[in-house]
Amino acid sequence: MARYTEASCRLCRREGEKLFLKGERCYTNKCAISRRAYAPGQHGQQRKKQSEYGLQLREKQKARRFYGILESQFRKYFEMATKRKGVTGENLLQILESRLDNVVYRLGLATSRPEARQLVRHGHFSVNGKKVNIPSYLLEPGDIVAVRDKFKDSQKLKDILDIAGGRTVPKWLEFDAENLVGKVVTLPAREDIDLPVSEHLIVELYSK
Repeated sequence: MARYTEASCRLCRREGEKLFLKGERCYTNKCAISRRAYAPGQHGQQRKKQSEYGLQLREKQKARRFYGILESQFRKYFEMATKRKGVTGENLLQILESRLDNVVYRLGLATSRPEARQLVRHGHFSVNGKKVNIPSYLLEPGDIVAVRDKFKDSQKLKDILDIAGGRTVPKWLEFDAENLVGKVVTLPAREDIDLPVSEHLIVELYSK
């Protein structure tokens, strides 16, 4: 399966804001945006006026990189969003938020979405009592996400909870911190998604 293998911090610099891809590092002065707040590359410090297409492309790329999704899968999610009732852009973000790796991150069981994706692939979580190791697994209201027993007492999880355990869980999720069990109460509304993404620009890009 194809995936991005270059330096994650280059993605943040290219988009001009933190994408929180490196967990705890993103909250320190070691963050690349804090040290070099301009795009990477030889011409990164040159300011260029963006076209309408350029603005739309940047929003799409930013959304993809927040969730760590390749272009083909992102387009598939967009097609799913167009078939749902409601606003296409909001439907798209709702689908992205309902991915298992994102829910694990939102519950505070990983310090970043890339880490959540890795933990899911390693089989450390169950959905409705069954092991699921597919990060793109889409959850629905009523689904229960739990840490599997073999991972509960690991030092890795203890370190994660020390860093991310205090994160505010969004209201569309419930989390039992004692038993390390989360529940999808409902699908998130647009106001529940705190990412700085202008989804209407993505819709305009794909609608051309």
